[in-house]
Amino acid sequence: MRVATVILLVLFAVVLVGCSDRVEGKYGEELYLVTCAHCHSGDLGGGIGPAIGPGSNAHDELSDDQIASVIEVGPGAMPPYRRRLNPEQIASVIAYLRAVQQGER
Repeated sequence: MRVATVILLVLFAVVLVGCSDRVEGKYGEELYLVTCAHCHSGDLGGGIGPAIGPGSNAHDELSDDQIASVIEVGPGAMPPYRRRLNPEQIASVIAYLRAVQQGER
């Protein structure tokens, strides 16, 4: 049990460090790259976190409101962003995701 707890804490710390870049004044692609790409990759193909690009669950099954909720709450190992990102920033990340998912970027 102790080993599992230590492993979980280390993984959580890695996620936090990888997603801790400054977000002030950033929107859309730039914001995605500093907050999300470390886990979901620059091409949205996944890595530590799941793929969120074309053909993914985020593209095929989730509404914009559901994606916003995921960003705000941070389920599982994903950190919550509701205190770091304002609603406009969250909407801009979703708009960027949708543009990439539709092949517009």
